Amino acid sequence: MVYVGIPKGQADQEEEVLKTIQDGDSDELTIKRFTESREKPGALWHIYAAKDTEKIREFLKKVAEEQGQENPVDHDPIHDQSWYLDRPLRKRLHQEYGVQGWAIVQFLGDVVFIPAGAPHQVHNLYSCIKVAEDFVSPEHVKHCFWLTQEFRYLSHTHTNHEDKLQVKNVIYHAVKDAVGILRANESSLSRP
Repeated sequence: MVYVGIPKGQADQEEEVLKTIQDGDSDELTIKRFTESREKPGALWHIYAAKDTEKIREFLKKVAEEQGQENPVDHDPIHDQSWYLDRPLRKRLHQEYGVQGWAIVQFLGDVVFIPAGAPHQVHNLYSCIKVAEDFVSPEHVKHCFWLTQEFRYLSHTHTNHEDKLQVKNVIYHAVKDAVGILRANESSLSRP
C-alpha cells in the first residue's frame, strides 16, 4: 500500500471506517493500530484457504439462486467478482459450510501476500494506491496450472478468460534454464 488519501475534517468518515473494520471481523490489535497509533488504513481484505474454493463457489451459487439470479455455466461467482461477503454472508458461510477466512486490514506501507488460488475480497476504506504483482512459485505451479484450466471454462468475453499467469511459459523457461545449467556443468557432474 503506497498511498492512502484521508480527507481532512471528516470525523464521520473515520467513524464509518472504524465500524467497517470492526464489522469486518478484525482483531483488537488491528483496531488499535487505527484508533490509538493513528496509522492510515487503506483496505480491508478477507482471504480464504484455497482448499475452500469449491465450498465458497457452491455457497455463492446457492445465495444467487435464493435471490432469483441466474447461474450461467460459463460464469463463475468467484472469478466474476460479483459478490462481496458482508458480515451476515461470512457468518452464514461459516455456519453452513464451516468456511472461515482471515480479515486483514492493510495500512499504509503494509504488504498483503495472497497464497496461490486463495479466494479473496478487498474493500477500500479510503482512496488508496496499491502495487500488485503476480508470481508463480515452484511449490504452487500445479495449483496455478489448475487455475489456468479453470479460467478456460469462463466465457470468451470474461476478463479472466486469458492466462494471466502464463504458467506454461514459466514452466518452459524454468526447464530450459535448468537444462542449460546441467549442460554447462555436464563434465563436473559425470565424474565418479
